[in-house]
Formats: sequence, structure tokens, C-alpha cells
Amino acid sequence: MIRQVSVYAENKKGCFRRITGLLTDSGINILGSVTNDSAEYGIVRLVVSDPEKAKEELLGAGYLCRLTPVLGIELDDEVGALNRLLTELENTNINVDYLYLSYNRATGKPIMVLHTADTAQVENILVSRGYHAI
Repeated sequence: MIRQVSVYAENKKGCFRRITGLLTDSGINILGSVTNDSAEYGIVRLVVSDPEKAKEELLGAGYLCRLTPVLGIELDDEVGALNRLLTELENTNINVDYLYLSYNRATGKPIMVLHTADTAQVENILVSRGYHAI
């Protein structure tokens, strides 16, 4: 299980760049990210090299943020790999709240970062079915 930094940010020009600049200046590498927006605010979800430090730096800069447990599931880089994972989850009646892509720098394989209601339980189920959790 990994921890994701969720940042609540105003939907204004340059906001995402300010967040990435703050992380850059703090020596924190962004390993995966996704943004969701609304008219005024959005959520920037990030998997980073040092989530605790990222949270501390972002809070210090006035951003509202929190750490959230998510799963990183390594997949083979081939047609149908994501579909097989989602079918496995559907067959076990597990709902995925959201997901996004990262990759394992050591193996070069894709990693699907996903959030579910019970991260630990879902991790156990997937590992027991042969998936590799990061």
C-alpha cells in the first residue's frame, strides 16, 4: 500500500505549476498524478517520492491536503492487462473509486494506482490472485 497526496487547489491559472514548483524545490519526485476539476476548485492527486515531506511543504504553503492510502498494482504492458484487473475486481464485487497510471522505474512496467473503500482488503485479494502490489 502506498500513500497518495491529495491537494485541494483553486482552479486558477498557474496553480498546478506552483504545486509542482514547490515539490521540485523540496526535492520531491512526482511518480504519478491525476487532476480532477470543478468550476472553482480541483483535486490534484499525486504519488510522490516522499509523501510526508510533500504534505508538510504543501501545508506550509497554505494548501489544504491530506495523505490517502491507495494501491499500486503492477501490470504487464500488454493489451488487456487493465481489463483483466478490472474484471477481477468486478467479479469480487469491488468498486474502484478512481484510478490512474504510473510506472515502476525498476521494471519499466505500468502501475495502476487505485482507490477503493477498503484498500488493505483489496490488496490481499489481488495478491492472493497473483497480482504484484507496490
